[in-house]
Amino acid sequence: MTVFLQSLISGILIGGVYALIGIGLTIIFGVMRVINFAHGDLLMVGMYLTYNLFTILGIDPFASIAITIPLMFLFGAFLQKIFINRMLGALPQNQILLTIGLGLIMSNTMMLAYTSDYKILTTEYSSSSITLAGISISTPLAISFLITAAITAALYWFLMKTDTGQAIRATAQDREAAQLMGINVRWMSILAFGLGASLAGTAGALISPTYYIFPQIGGTFTLKAFVITVLGGMGSIIGATLGGIIIGIAESFGAVYISSGWKDVVVFVLFLLVLLFKPAGLMGKSRM
Repeated sequence: MTVFLQSLISGILIGGVYALIGIGLTIIFGVMRVINFAHGDLLMVGMYLTYNLFTILGIDPFASIAITIPLMFLFGAFLQKIFINRMLGALPQNQILLTIGLGLIMSNTMMLAYTSDYKILTTEYSSSSITLAGISISTPLAISFLITAAITAALYWFLMKTDTGQAIRATAQDREAAQLMGINVRWMSILAFGLGASLAGTAGALISPTYYIFPQIGGTFTLKAFVITVLGGMGSIIGATLGGIIIGIAESFGAVYISSGWKDVVVFVLFLLVLLFKPAGLMGKSRM
């Protein structure tokens, strides 16, 4: 039972950070209907930004999110304004190729700047843990989960209670109707991509104390982001949150009860089962 609870708690903690990644992708897709294959690379940029802030300025990785969030928002808004905005309304395959290209530019730029060597961000608490009722809880994962929960709650409040948040939701529901009601849908698109990029960069900052940092890590998290988003239901923030936690738990149980090398296989089997029996996702509504 102790092993089961240990695996469950570890899965929930890492799943919270996965949820943050999925929420960012969900916001981008919901508002712009753009399939962003550069999402994981935005997370990778956030990881390197956190690494530089820590190694050069000595800023703690968790404290650095106060800098990472606005910088990644501006970077995402820049990408949307200069590149993505030109492809809105284009064929889906053109949008996919554009975001793949942007991802390659980001990853290869980091490779030129830092080489392909793995970077390790080591803090005093990187390998520390706390024990509750005989269950060991990773300190960095626990802190990451608490920060993620606070950010998710703030984002949910922003989208539900503020005029700008409601405008974003209206644009996601019906872009043309929102424009007829006087909403600046171009600004909403910039805002949505900036939010998505800042959430991805924040997730990168939160996992940097527990993951290796290297230029190609973005591809792994792009795949996870799509699994989380589709699993929860495209366009659903609650679904992305639920999907991230489910993926985290599935990975944790797969690593403990099967093999660490098979944990990703468990995730994709679960993903395929959901697509088979509920194609719209756990929180989505089928259009068929």
